[in-house]
Amino acid sequence: MGVATISELKPNISAKRPFRPSPSTRHVSDWPISDVTSDLTIEIGTSTFALHKFPLVSRSGRIRKLLSESKDSKTPKLNLSNIPGGSQAFELAAKFCYGVNIEITIPKIAMLRCAARFLEMTEEFSDKNLESRTELYLRDTILPSIPNSITVLHHCESLLPISEETNLVSRIIVAIANNACKEQLTSGLSKLEHNYNSKPVLSSETPSDWWGKSLTLLNLDFFQRVVSALKTKGLNQDIISKILIHYAQNATGERNQSSLQSDVDSEKRQRKTIETIVTLLPTQSRKSSVPMAFLSSLLRSSISASVSISCRSDLERRIGLQLDQAILEDILIPVSNGNNHSPLYDTDSVMRIFSIFLNLDEDDEEDDNRMRDENDMGYDFDSPESPKQSAILKVSKLLDNYLAEVALDSNLTPLKFISLAELLPDHARMVYDGLYRAIDIFLKVHPNIKDSERYRLCKIIDSQKLSQEACSHAAQNERLPVQTAVQVLYFEQIRLRNAMNGIGGQHQFFFGSMNGSQIPHRSGSCVGSGCVSPRDNYASVRRENRELKLEVSRMRMRLTDLEKDHVSIKQELVKPHPANKLFKSFTKKLRRINSLFRVRDLKSVGEKANSENRFIFQKKRNFSIS
Repeated sequence: MGVATISELKPNISAKRPFRPSPSTRHVSDWPISDVTSDLTIEIGTSTFALHKFPLVSRSGRIRKLLSESKDSKTPKLNLSNIPGGSQAFELAAKFCYGVNIEITIPKIAMLRCAARFLEMTEEFSDKNLESRTELYLRDTILPSIPNSITVLHHCESLLPISEETNLVSRIIVAIANNACKEQLTSGLSKLEHNYNSKPVLSSETPSDWWGKSLTLLNLDFFQRVVSALKTKGLNQDIISKILIHYAQNATGERNQSSLQSDVDSEKRQRKTIETIVTLLPTQSRKSSVPMAFLSSLLRSSISASVSISCRSDLERRIGLQLDQAILEDILIPVSNGNNHSPLYDTDSVMRIFSIFLNLDEDDEEDDNRMRDENDMGYDFDSPESPKQSAILKVSKLLDNYLAEVALDSNLTPLKFISLAELLPDHARMVYDGLYRAIDIFLKVHPNIKDSERYRLCKIIDSQKLSQEACSHAAQNERLPVQTAVQVLYFEQIRLRNAMNGIGGQHQFFFGSMNGSQIPHRSGSCVGSGCVSPRDNYASVRRENRELKLEVSRMRMRLTDLEKDHVSIKQELVKPHPANKLFKSFTKKLRRINSLFRVRDLKSVGEKANSENRFIFQKKRNFSIS
């Protein structure tokens, strides 16, 4: 059967069946020629449309083809249930065929564009057909706007696969990426202009209407394609991180609100979402724009969702690279599917994270710039002021706080705790007070551990790097092994002895030239005596040190006055004054010097009488002025 001609498809006015639109048809009064009997029935699902052949075949190539293939020449019935958009899309397309001026809006454009493609409503059959009308709307209204493009892309999800066949999805994704990069460039230029002209620049983006939040409307597949296009076009990594954070938070909220779906389906969807987001994260770097709190949240969710090993390893490495930016809450990762006898926290994951930080391989960029950085910074990379050492010190404090927290877990085995405590090298801790506190908590919570484990655990503590308060506590701590307590007391005695020797060496250079004698030991200091505690001994040494410093300051002031007078006398001798005037001035200066020495001799005698300060000065020798 050939293609029907227009004359053959004219409506039959004399037909008995009048035109009766189905109940699904809205705005019946908008339909023209409603008083003419219909000669075509269209079925779409449960909806039925009684229409006319001529208006439809004049604009739709698909209906023309189906009618030419139909065997029922009187009142054929066509089933178009697979039309994208269903009965609503067909109703609008049919009205357009009848000449009704339909309104194209953002929510309808995707549906109309796909329906026009399905019905083959192209320029081949009629000028200014539905396909060209929708294309014009897309080009002028949708594609230039990021929010409009995202909304239409969301509607395309229910129009697959024809929305893909029309290339509508790909065009919208490319348009979103291009417009986002243009917006980024414009924003950068505005900032440059602001810095140059010192004029305020109003930003069109606010947290409430930022287009990145609209991407949460998309399903995971479309979202992945959009973000991949944004990364390919070179969108700022900070913006991409914010997009991923918004999408992940929205997906988590939907999972919490959903109670109808099974746990298995929810876990699968969660696993797929996490793995997709991890693949979309910016490139791994020690200066990544992804917040540590977000990475930690992803890791917790990945453990509960049983994601792939590669995905979890990726997250652990990202956290390890930025570990110096973490806080305690970021690494307190609970164990998934634990019982009453399992530990509370996933220490294995934390051990891998810390190991990644401690064994970082320098990337190519750091290798190329290492010499330049060392020359520019001007300090040693192993010194406490260097960025590398500073990061290690931050991580050491973080680990000590983590150890103190997990030590409260009675199910944590000693071997796990020891392995965590032994992670850091010796130079990573300037002070061992934090580690000592964590070990003391662990010993208190685990009183029944083996002596060998107790000794191995306490062996990690460097007694020479404990503060005075920690040493005093450790010396009286019954939970520590005897060897550790003895070691603490030994190093504390060495420290006190060095402190006293330091006091003597500090002032011997200044006072030793007076009579060549050494400063005698104080009989009242009780250094090394068992009757005085190390804390009291150390306090006595500090008090005596302050007294010595005060006396040194006084002597310096007196010597400064003597030097001034000596210089003044020389100047007087050089000036051509009369003999009598010179003699009077010289006599006046000598009297002042003698008075200063007299005061000093009296002070020295008083200090000899004082039992606390008798070791400071010996009997002074006479001074002569040359």
